[in-house]
Amino acid sequence: MDLATIIGIFSGIGLIFTTIYLQGSLSSFIEVGSIFVVVGGTVAATLINYPFREILSVAGVVKNAFKATDQNPKDAIKTITEFAELARREGILALESKIQDVDEPFLKQALQLAIDGTEPDLMRSILGTELSYLQQRHDLGQGIFKSMGTYAPAFGMIGTLIGLVIMLANMEDPSTIGPAMAIALITTFYGAVLANLIFLPISGKLKERSKQEVLIKELVMEGVFSLQSGENPRIIEQKLVSFIPPKFRTEILAAEKP
Repeated sequence: MDLATIIGIFSGIGLIFTTIYLQGSLSSFIEVGSIFVVVGGTVAATLINYPFREILSVAGVVKNAFKATDQNPKDAIKTITEFAELARREGILALESKIQDVDEPFLKQALQLAIDGTEPDLMRSILGTELSYLQQRHDLGQGIFKSMGTYAPAFGMIGTLIGLVIMLANMEDPSTIGPAMAIALITTFYGAVLANLIFLPISGKLKERSKQEVLIKELVMEGVFSLQSGENPRIIEQKLVSFIPPKFRTEILAAEKP
């Protein structure tokens, strides 16, 4: 579980409710009709914008925003370097007995292609296609939540306009103007909270997770290509370390020293 996402959402909700409680009444901010307009309208617009099967398929991508990432470039570099050393000593076919110990599917696929003697250009095409479709799936998840973050405030405004029309239609009773105005504004409040605390932040988190996963897979591709061409393991390691931020490079290189 990704604590940053969970803490962020609950702390944001907590701060909003605390402010409401200290300054007024929580019951004043509960309006079922406004919830229907904002949530129902946002869902309806999303269904119109995206095919139903794409909305269902995004569930597997969305979970990445709530789970702690188990992908670490340091682990990938270490594994590839160890395989490169083994291939340099005993030949690339010696990796066949070790490949079953690899848990990461993309790395396992790349190593298997190298062991099978696949031409580098064909390998690059196969792995590049795999990476491209991965990015498309991730972009879909980001796009859906970004769209919802756009629709929610818009439907909040629509709900506010509905409330204002109803209020203006009952101007003969001045005592109802204040409560009616409050209800109208609550709809905008719901839309703003959903967009800025839920939908848009989740879209941003998915974007960052996607960048991290794509980086690791590009690192894997470069490492396996270098391994297949018989490059020195130390050169391969130095090449792969260049993919990660400088502040982490020293730590990786130091760990490799006896």
